[in-house]
Amino acid sequence: MTENAFTDDRPLTAVIRDRNGDFDGDEPVADLHLHTTASDGVLTIAEVPDAAVAGGVEVVAVTDHDRVHPDLDAPVTERDGVTMIRGIELRVETSEQRLDLLGYAVRDTPAIREVTEHIQTDRKERGRKIVENVESHLDVELDIELREGIGRPNIARAIEESDAPYDYEDAFAHLIGNDGPCYVQRYVPDFETGVAALRESCAVVGLAHPFRYPDPEAALERAAELDAVERFYPYGGGSAAKEDVELVERVAAANDLLLTGGSDAHDRTLGVAGPTEDAFAAFAARVPGV
Repeated sequence: MTENAFTDDRPLTAVIRDRNGDFDGDEPVADLHLHTTASDGVLTIAEVPDAAVAGGVEVVAVTDHDRVHPDLDAPVTERDGVTMIRGIELRVETSEQRLDLLGYAVRDTPAIREVTEHIQTDRKERGRKIVENVESHLDVELDIELREGIGRPNIARAIEESDAPYDYEDAFAHLIGNDGPCYVQRYVPDFETGVAALRESCAVVGLAHPFRYPDPEAALERAAELDAVERFYPYGGGSAAKEDVELVERVAAANDLLLTGGSDAHDRTLGVAGPTEDAFAAFAARVPGV
């Protein structure tokens, strides 16, 4: 859960391409997975176009956690020359594990409103409880707004900025991670409920980062029920060791799935990963307005 610090003196695009690797010889042409201040990212929606241009991409999907960005007023819009797709990253529960689903070109429908409003109400209450736990545990006061979209990264940043002797990573490792003393469970809709809501509202529904789950093969079996799978993703640590590009592409081919991708940025650096030109063209053909 590390926030990327950007300290290289070279042009940003050069550094990004180094971090990307060669992507089989193709550079990403879009970033279809990023977060803003509407959930647990640091970019405001107004800052996204400049970040996209700096990252070398002209199309982005704003996929905040369990929330459709309130300042995007259509499934696809253009701002300052950058095409912005209104999306969502929705966490769901299966019998095997929790998964993250990516919905693209979200329309305002009763089902997606019902699911996200339930989640956001729970998120705010859960955030309040975690903050109370941290303040009690450490005898500190956190400067944080308990708003819609609040997530643990927001709380980790507040811990780092407080008088507590913990930085962002330490906050997760020792306080608010899943096994931490201040952790609080949250509501997660089941797979069927989540998929139904996304199907009603989105042009494309896909599985996010399949190799970040405890059981990637089970996750990819679930992807067979969707439209897409995230093939291009900047895995790190143990997830990178599990990544199997051939498996993803085999599952995608067998189930006629689109290949998506993105940086999953929570910081200001976009374009770190994303679909190649061919993969993006197939995706764009399914998303009106792109």
